[in-house]
Amino acid sequence: MSIKLRLILSYLAMLIVPIILTIGIALGFIQASIGSIRNIATLGETENNLIMEGSKLFTDIKLTADKNPDQLKDAKYLSGLEQKLTLINSGIVVRENNRVIHASKLFDGQNVAAHLSKFRYHHEENQDPEFIGGRLYLTKQHDFHFTNGQRATVFLLTGVGPIGQFAYKLIITIGVAFLLIIVFTNGILTYMVSRSIVKPLRSLKKAAEKIKEGNLNFAMEPYAKDEIGELAGAFEAMRFQLKSSVEQQMQYENNRKELISTISHDLKTPITAIKGYVEGIMDGVADTQEKMERYIKTIYVKANDLDELIDQLFLFSKLDLKKLPFNFEEIDIDSYLTDCTEEMQFDMERSGVCIDFHHKAQGPLPVIADREKLKRIITNVIENAVKYMNRENGKIDIYLTADEHTVTIEIKDNGQGIPEKLIPFIFDTFYRADASRNSSTGGSGLGLAISKRIVEEHGGQIWAKSVEGKGTSIFFTLRRINPTTDEPDV
Repeated sequence: MSIKLRLILSYLAMLIVPIILTIGIALGFIQASIGSIRNIATLGETENNLIMEGSKLFTDIKLTADKNPDQLKDAKYLSGLEQKLTLINSGIVVRENNRVIHASKLFDGQNVAAHLSKFRYHHEENQDPEFIGGRLYLTKQHDFHFTNGQRATVFLLTGVGPIGQFAYKLIITIGVAFLLIIVFTNGILTYMVSRSIVKPLRSLKKAAEKIKEGNLNFAMEPYAKDEIGELAGAFEAMRFQLKSSVEQQMQYENNRKELISTISHDLKTPITAIKGYVEGIMDGVADTQEKMERYIKTIYVKANDLDELIDQLFLFSKLDLKKLPFNFEEIDIDSYLTDCTEEMQFDMERSGVCIDFHHKAQGPLPVIADREKLKRIITNVIENAVKYMNRENGKIDIYLTADEHTVTIEIKDNGQGIPEKLIPFIFDTFYRADASRNSSTGGSGLGLAISKRIVEEHGGQIWAKSVEGKGTSIFFTLRRINPTTDEPDV
């Protein structure tokens, strides 16, 4: 549920729940007081009659105040009036200026003056109920002047009967209940809504603090499917991406250190040899023409090794930085491999290795490839195979197979093979299956790594299978061109 919908429902609940509960409490109060209501109903007619009598009596008091106002100071008149008022549960208060000069015994001990209206001299009755001494009274007021000119007011206060008392209690009960319900409902709903918002925000804050401290090894707990849940999901994706980036950066840094270490080693070996032979010439060790020629030939070979290593490093660097341009074009891979095999056959015979191309194509197999880079893949794999052949009657077989979307090229040798646990690493930079870096096989350890980068740039895959003592097969794929659309399959 979204936060917007949650807030709307909370607002509606704050309006509806108090009303429903208040109505329920009012009905419950009435139900509990049903017996009293029946008794009140029977007294209703009598109460109305008393109110009528009080109105008639107050009319007489007003006439007396207007015609003979000083009578309202006469104790005998007031005593007779009190007897009539007692019968109708009423009392009077006579005030001169702001001082009460007479109050019925009904109000003994009560500060009646504090509840009386000011002198208004408009001769109108005030029917507003007034709460005095724990009881409700209906107040009637009449302003006049005594004969001495002093301002005066007479008040008739009639006690509210059972109906009024019940109504008053009902109003008070409903008012208090409504207030408590609003406070309670608002408190609960505010707590629930705020908790559903504040709690995940606090978790996000803690997660942000962890990231700030460099700690990315944690996972955000799942939240409700709302705006904050979406934010938490985006935050978790960001954390995961940051963690991956940091791990990748650390891996790059480790690879860089390893690369520098390996390059230093591979460069130092031929340079040390070159220095040694040059020193031998300078010191006169090569004292014959035959030794001199051998020393110079060795220096030349080591210099060529250095040049080849630098070329390989340069090529790998450009591939790694994706700065090596590719000239992709349509190639019939069957014809290309046939020509490539024939071209390499002469060099292989000098090494005592036979190379054969096996194909079952029933026609052209067009692919999109860079001729030069494709030749380097095949050359690197074959040279690597010859380098580790280490047996007589070496043989390399090239197989071409195809399916609907790709062609697969397998280059298989009958060499010494690679231990199964080492196969996943042979395409790594500077990796050699031969643990000895001073092996007579030499090499830069970049051939298969470069081949992998080139295959990936072609949108293909490269992998290896090997059996120790029997040989190794290197496979790589290229995308075919769909004959119906003349576009490469993806």
